[in-house]
Amino acid sequence: MAVPHVVIIGGGFAGISAARALRKAPVRVTLVDRRVYNTFQPLLYQVATGGLNPGDVTHFLRSLRVRQRNLDVVHEHLMEIDHDARTVRLFDGETLSYDYLVITTGVTTAYHGTKGAKENSFAVYSRSQAIAIRDALFTRLERAAVRPERHKGLSVVVIGGGPTGVEMAGALAELRDQGLEPAYPELDGAAFRITLVQRSEILKPFTPKLRDYAAAQLRHRDVALRLGAGVQEVRKDSVILSDGTELASDLTVWATGVAPHEEVREWSLPLDDGDRIRVGADLQVLGMPGVYAAGDVAATPQQLPQLAQPAIQSGAHVARQILRAIAGEEGEPFSYYDKGQLAIIGRRSAIGEVPGIANLPILHRIRPLQRIPLLRATIPLTGTIAWFVWLFVHIASLLGPRNKLTVMVGLIARYGAHLWRTPVPIVGDVPAIRPHRVARTPRTGSAPGASADA
Repeated sequence: MAVPHVVIIGGGFAGISAARALRKAPVRVTLVDRRVYNTFQPLLYQVATGGLNPGDVTHFLRSLRVRQRNLDVVHEHLMEIDHDARTVRLFDGETLSYDYLVITTGVTTAYHGTKGAKENSFAVYSRSQAIAIRDALFTRLERAAVRPERHKGLSVVVIGGGPTGVEMAGALAELRDQGLEPAYPELDGAAFRITLVQRSEILKPFTPKLRDYAAAQLRHRDVALRLGAGVQEVRKDSVILSDGTELASDLTVWATGVAPHEEVREWSLPLDDGDRIRVGADLQVLGMPGVYAAGDVAATPQQLPQLAQPAIQSGAHVARQILRAIAGEEGEPFSYYDKGQLAIIGRRSAIGEVPGIANLPILHRIRPLQRIPLLRATIPLTGTIAWFVWLFVHIASLLGPRNKLTVMVGLIARYGAHLWRTPVPIVGDVPAIRPHRVARTPRTGSAPGASADA
């Protein structure tokens, strides 16, 4: 008798979590993703600012098969879902039949119709985008350094005051302060200036006290905060705010807003107004038995934050629902356990909110503890303690021992660099920049148009 076939579309947090939860199940699993690797997106800004190598935050998807023999990995795009025939068609024309289908394609950068944003700014949501930011930054620094006149350094504008924007601004400040000034003596003052733009206040999911701490830490690192005005237009060399202010920008980073991939609209699925897939309490797509959605692409009855933990937990929940369905049992509603949230600003500086003692998984069923408000209250963290918690959580969340080790070494090198005060950025392909030379009059007898340096 053939075992049920589970097809998972998307190799992000939710997709891998669902696949791994089915490791010992009597099913055949096919994981479909357009790339050969999984990306640990929470650390992409470290790649963008030269703190980590791209390979440190990516993991070879096929390596999952080493410990999961019931898993196949296919690298292709999903083009079409035939719900009646229970098949999916891939870009190369291959058709996969399924008994259970799991959509975990995640989201991508959203520009919200902002004029010039897509064309003139750098997003930081994929490996290639992070590399593009890093290479553009160092290329433009080199160009500034070879100008005949002393230049005041670059102006970098980060748009978005959520965790990604704040961590990006903080990492840029860390990079700038790690000896880049003596490394570029041709520049007058700091290698670059950083401005963080946010329509309202930064880090809105956190408490006001933690937001104030983060803002103070950014300002301490010479990051200018422009709060209270949105972005009207992004130009090649400037950013126009909604209040009419024009900010000069040699490099603009877009770190605000995400939305599902446009192709989701072609898959004949029920979508909400934001093109996210509508699911029931058990994460089954509404009106479609055997089809599930998890992670950021799913519009759940309970509003979940678009973070790694909800994706990981919802992916594992879908796997359990598939096993219940195979056993002929009713589905169970998804219950999200909030493990808290963290954001890093710089060396020995981070903020966090973690569950109170009574809310820990092994204790939350003990009713006497639940009656003590102090034990249930969320615990705020700041400074060095929050930084070490952030470091532990991110390293523990990475796939593979090699990634854990290289990330730990890379982050220690970056944030411990104050001990030796030398620049330690990782750089990529920066083209040779020829210094500007003043043209000289050719000598007598020289061929017309010949260079004096020829």
